[in-house]
Amino acid sequence: MSQPSPWLARGRGAVSNASGRFEKLSRERVDDGWLSDIPETSIKTEVQEEHAKHILARNKSPDIPFDRSVNPYRGCEHGCVYCFARPTHAFMGLSAGLDFETKLFAKPNAAELLKQEIGKKGYQVKPIAMGTNTDPYQPIEKDHRITREVLKVLYEHRHPVTILTKSRLVVRDMDILVPMAEMGLVRVALSVTTLDRKLARALEPRASAPVRRLDAIKLLSDAGVPTGMMFAPVIPALNDHEMEEVLAASAHAGARYANYILLRLPLELGGLFEEWLEEHYPDRKTRVLGRLRNMRDGKVNDARFRHRMKGKGLEAELMDQRFRNLCRRLKLNPDREALDVSQFRAPVLRGGQFNLFDKTSAH
Repeated sequence: MSQPSPWLARGRGAVSNASGRFEKLSRERVDDGWLSDIPETSIKTEVQEEHAKHILARNKSPDIPFDRSVNPYRGCEHGCVYCFARPTHAFMGLSAGLDFETKLFAKPNAAELLKQEIGKKGYQVKPIAMGTNTDPYQPIEKDHRITREVLKVLYEHRHPVTILTKSRLVVRDMDILVPMAEMGLVRVALSVTTLDRKLARALEPRASAPVRRLDAIKLLSDAGVPTGMMFAPVIPALNDHEMEEVLAASAHAGARYANYILLRLPLELGGLFEEWLEEHYPDRKTRVLGRLRNMRDGKVNDARFRHRMKGKGLEAELMDQRFRNLCRRLKLNPDREALDVSQFRAPVLRGGQFNLFDKTSAH
């Protein structure tokens, strides 16, 4: 890894902070050689409350196994430079760069909204996915506890849920997750991108260290929570060589399921990732982007359904075959039972609601 530039914000993933694509004026910081223009090396996280009108997001993508999701936060303090959700910050008039990981929005009414939406007449219950856009257990969840409140609602009304996170903080909520697991209402997956701490610090600077994610897998699995892992994103010439080691370590920790996603670089993310490579791995930049383009029809991103997650071409096919062989050898991805939708109890949308939990948390 090269020597970091003095322009890099300490503990952040993105290298720049160009204006969002919908802004009339474009602004970005340029190094003109004057020392006075060098920014502070530390940028504080700012959190605003967003009182959302709806909390259940729907989708019809054939590439993902769910049709609804809940996102308690906009933006993500983990700062993963490759995060495909970064371009969504443009809808807030903000940058997909540093703004995405430092100017965050919390939805304090998420749990109450969820109760209202699953209580509507005619609601058809199917598993809700959490962690599909921004991480529900990013650092600000320690104080805001919105994810925990959402889980309380789901448990109280016996609604199934899947969770994907990069944070060991998920084990804080084992007092909810364990009984939900006993009723067949929950699955949890930890995203493990690399076992290399230096690479992890650069790629995803405020996410839990890889060893702590493996620890979370073990704790959840040992407690009876069906737990899996996501090797994502797979970045050619950067972490793809770790596939065997990452899957083996996850299986040893207790993961029962595994999946992977090839690096996606939609909209502003292509430029942000290229900047990051130039800063951290300039010697690999051409090789990383070249191999990615080989699997993306000559581009760094392919937004088409059935192509965007795994790519196409010989290298993409070999990668998929390699992954499947590993899963067979490690006994990952047995036939999984569907989460139970039969126990759902619709909320009664009048008067007060009794909560099963107080404000204290375990673990």
